[in-house]
Amino acid sequence: MKAGKFIAGIISGAAIGAIAGILFAPKKGTETRKNITDKSNEYMYGAKNKYNDLADNLSHRYDSVKSKIRGKSRQVENSMDGDDKIIY
Repeated sequence: MKAGKFIAGIISGAAIGAIAGILFAPKKGTETRKNITDKSNEYMYGAKNKYNDLADNLSHRYDSVKSKIRGKSRQVENSMDGDDKIIY
């Protein structure tokens, strides 16, 4: 029953908030929709930028690790100097 009351509270709170927002809205509906669209576009642009920054950061880290592994691999190859034995 606790979950049912919680969900009912969320739904009724959202309905009351929507009604209050409509009653006390200081702007016309067209202005409000334009503001919502503009803010949505700003958030999407910001989210895309953050995603691209994260992807670039991960790509650079991947390249760095890959080059370190290649360097270590070359060191191992050079240290073997033609010996086919690998000593652990």
